[in-house]
Amino acid sequence: VPTIVPSESFNTVLYTGNGSTQAITGAGFEPDFTWIKQRSGGASHSLQDSVRGAGQSKNIYSDNTAAEGTYGQYGYLSAFGTDGFTVVQGSGSHTNANSSTYVAWNWKAGGAAVSNTDGTITSQVSANVDAGFSIVSYTGNSTIPSTVAHGLDSAPELIMVKVLNQSYPWNVFSASIGNTKYLKLNETSAAATQISRWNNTSPTSAVFTIGNDGDVNGNGLNYIAYAFHSVDGFSKMGSYTGTGATGNTIVTGFESAFVMIKASSASGSWYMFDDKRLTSPYSDQLIANSSAAEATGTYVDLDSNGFTLNTTASDLNNSGVTFIFMAFAADPT
Repeated sequence: VPTIVPSESFNTVLYTGNGSTQAITGAGFEPDFTWIKQRSGGASHSLQDSVRGAGQSKNIYSDNTAAEGTYGQYGYLSAFGTDGFTVVQGSGSHTNANSSTYVAWNWKAGGAAVSNTDGTITSQVSANVDAGFSIVSYTGNSTIPSTVAHGLDSAPELIMVKVLNQSYPWNVFSASIGNTKYLKLNETSAAATQISRWNNTSPTSAVFTIGNDGDVNGNGLNYIAYAFHSVDGFSKMGSYTGTGATGNTIVTGFESAFVMIKASSASGSWYMFDDKRLTSPYSDQLIANSSAAEATGTYVDLDSNGFTLNTTASDLNNSGVTFIFMAFAADPT
């Protein structure tokens, strides 16, 4: 099994906007997926990837249902570079407002997409097999069931799907909650049951299955999917049960560089933490389903072997509630 150097496949970069155009470096690789959020103000998240390409018409937003490029004029990623990316302010503050602070979470997939016909729907795939991450684009056909190839060598445990050419919500598959349920990245809702999402079928090492709901497989609609599975020493997709008491430690087997958490058996926001925005206890949080500015408080410690909930907040550690998470590793020290 190849040894993953975490910072060569995932890295967080912080920068300050200049109100114009600027190249952001320090990722350590050429990203294929970059997720940007203004920290110092309230602006939508901006997600862009190499499969769809850079540019004003290519960003999507984890905190709302808008179609691709709807808010591109407010800032966008104009190019991917060998050590980062270039951002343009536009007429707003999404990516490069003067003096605003930003965070960018970067993942390396497989570079230029390749066509994959392993599913009943042909997909365009950029896959980093060693890191368990792929970007998948496809066009829906409303057929029950349909399968889409993801390009990885193990079954994805977390898949985020978004319609590009319509205003539809994000749909999230999590192996932790099973193939009969789904979550919405842009909402706080608890996991809902619906066969038309994943057709009650778990992903395999080659494909994931979708029903005929327009959120994941509308006829003629275009989709992007981000697929992840756990890789020892690099990433973990999992779940835990809240205790309602501080000191609830979740073991991932690595020092955590990034964690995103969502209550699945109850309502709650998608909380995002990383090791670049604050030294321990890493309490600066952003919310994937909200445009709100960064907030501080006592939330999570990113530990040498996982992370610890040092909070009784219901969205992160409510007693008896099940939470899903995705975590990525820092380089070993």
